[in-house]
Amino acid sequence: MGCCSVTPITKGIDDVGPDEIELLEINGAGVWSLGESKLQVSLKNETDEPPKRSPPARNITKEGTDEPPHRSPPTKNLRNAMKEGSDPISAKESAQKRNSQVVLWGQTKDELHQKLYTHPIRDWEGRAAHTYGDIIYSSLVFLHNGYMRAMAERYLVLFSFHLLILALDNSAHDFIYEGILPLSAIDVRVISQHDPCAPHMFEISGPMVDSKIFICASAAEQRIWIENIKDRRCKSLRQQLSPSHSALSYLLPCDEGWKREELKRYLLRSPILQWEGSPIQHMGQPAYISLVHISNSQRQGSQERLIVLFPLDLLILSVDSQRLRVKYEGRLPRKSIRALERSARHGRLEFELTGDLMESLLVSCTYPEDYQSWIFQLQQPEKTQAFPNHTPPPLIPKKRRS
Repeated sequence: MGCCSVTPITKGIDDVGPDEIELLEINGAGVWSLGESKLQVSLKNETDEPPKRSPPARNITKEGTDEPPHRSPPTKNLRNAMKEGSDPISAKESAQKRNSQVVLWGQTKDELHQKLYTHPIRDWEGRAAHTYGDIIYSSLVFLHNGYMRAMAERYLVLFSFHLLILALDNSAHDFIYEGILPLSAIDVRVISQHDPCAPHMFEISGPMVDSKIFICASAAEQRIWIENIKDRRCKSLRQQLSPSHSALSYLLPCDEGWKREELKRYLLRSPILQWEGSPIQHMGQPAYISLVHISNSQRQGSQERLIVLFPLDLLILSVDSQRLRVKYEGRLPRKSIRALERSARHGRLEFELTGDLMESLLVSCTYPEDYQSWIFQLQQPEKTQAFPNHTPPPLIPKKRRS
């Protein structure tokens, strides 16, 4: 049975986990229908039940007068708003109306969404855009740079569990990829509305994400972004993941080349628990990755670890038993460590990881390819003292004759 790197197209439902990369053998159409059937049943129940009307606020008249009952305008407006909000057909019609308006390059939102799915995006990285599912919301915003006090146009696209950031090439009418963020790893907040210099702003931040401030065209658009991001983020955090929804269960053990490449991309885009230091995206491109067992003199037994080699650091991660979450365990400067072969133990794929300010670690590999790669990457020449470097004595200045 073969495997391929394919992600089923989701429909913006909650039955797909936040890490919805799937590596499955596709049967039939390859589209999950469980969430769609639940959504159809939910809509059917809402449309079949007659809307419940709340009693009027007050209907009191004075005796002997023909004065009509007084109705509070705010109550009426609130009732109408609740009625419209509870009607899925009205909400759908308003969304369709918004998507049919021209927003960029003479194109509507529907046309731009189709362009994102079908046309290549410049500098795109990772899996195709359509594999992230349906687009919940998108709009043209401005990215505020606090250091340079400048603003640049960006197009934000909200998927079920990810936020896509695109730059614009207005001359060629092209999108330029800038990054995609998992909603479970970011926080969103409104910038103070009392500041006249900061109208309609919201900020996105996180432990693995640089803070970004976006400016919307109106207060209504700002409210839509805040509500949608918070709603999808809560659903992402509440989602009960299972091994069938996690890419890690298919990528580990990473015993093939394509699995290693997919796992590298996964780590650069997925949240890592208890992360410390600068974001992982600032560490550069991973050079090598594998699953090993590490032990030292203080611990009894070995522990499974996922080690990733970056240009300047060796990153150490752990994975839970269900292959759902990745946790940060530490990092080692690459210049201060080296690998020593354990030739005394014949037949075992082990090497010793030593350094100046660390305790020696015994690393056990599962596959010979991993062992050879780590020895090649981490082995450094020993510092020998065959030629001692003695500093010469200071020169005595010559006395001048008077």
